[in-house]
Amino acid sequence: METYLHEVLQRSLLILPYDSRAAEWHAGERARLAKIGRLPPFTDGQIAAIAAVHDLELVTMNVKDFRAFAGLKVVDWRS
Repeated sequence: METYLHEVLQRSLLILPYDSRAAEWHAGERARLAKIGRLPPFTDGQIAAIAAVHDLELVTMNVKDFRAFAGLKVVDWRS
């Protein structure tokens, strides 16, 4: 599996990192959402953070889990 990831997928897909910018955005959003009692799963926050810091739209079938993130562009995969 690891060979496939490196030799096939990594060559054809842009893989964006969860870097310090994303971690800072994520920490701020976790703190904000925790204060209002809407703390999302950690991994959803990581996904949202990567999209947000790269000014990308997050396309998902699970729109409701991402709508609470401030400034995140969320697009329903089904529409």
